[in-house]
Amino acid sequence: MLVTASSAEEAELLGKMVVCSRLAACANVVKDIQSIFRWDNKVNVENECLIIIKTTLDRFSELETAIRGHHSYSVPEIIALPIIRGSAPYLEWIKDETRK
Repeated sequence: MLVTASSAEEAELLGKMVVCSRLAACANVVKDIQSIFRWDNKVNVENECLIIIKTTLDRFSELETAIRGHHSYSVPEIIALPIIRGSAPYLEWIKDETRK
């Protein structure tokens, strides 16, 4: 899953929240990305952080709710991407870490 945040501090808080609550197995924070987007009929260029979240499809709804509830943006980026292939032990670890 991809989520952008306004700062490294917000990204770290969100990452810790989703891992501690077992909604995700891991959250990587990529600092200092530049986002170019249209908002309110204006093109914006902003510095943000990207959170790459490792989770399972069955945790998506709860994860989305948690992020929406704690994110500073009114419309946060929350995009799920499929894992097409991966190391079997790593994928099993994700499943184990996100079990309810």
